Amino acid sequence: MNILFFLTPKVDVAYIYDTYSLRQVLEKMEYHKYSCIPIINERGKYTGTITEGDLLWGLKNRADLNLKSAEEVPITSFERRTDSDMEDLLDKAMRQNFVPVVDDQKNFIGIVTRRDIMQYICSSCKREDTKEKETAGV
Repeated sequence: MNILFFLTPKVDVAYIYDTYSLRQVLEKMEYHKYSCIPIINERGKYTGTITEGDLLWGLKNRADLNLKSAEEVPITSFERRTDSDMEDLLDKAMRQNFVPVVDDQKNFIGIVTRRDIMQYICSSCKREDTKEKETAGV
């Protein structure tokens, strides 16, 4: 099955730009109740994903940080996980809530959510079970 079948398009996804400050990222993640969020640059290229864990580890190293000074901390100063090819779809989905999807030019075009993947697997299992019952004459 084509991965685009599961795609939630960019227009329906909250994301951040790599120029955002820590405070902007925290506020956007809080507003959308996200535990991780895709990062793109001003040209629309996907540059990574930042998670609550990435932010917590980064904050640990900034003991004097307050909300006002968070406006001056660039989000690119935080280490974050990097993503590889889409062949790792299931592995990535087990580690985070979504898998970012990019086109051939590395432009961010949307995400595939863990929920969509799980729904597909469940419906496939149900269809297979139904086929087995029909062939068994049950």
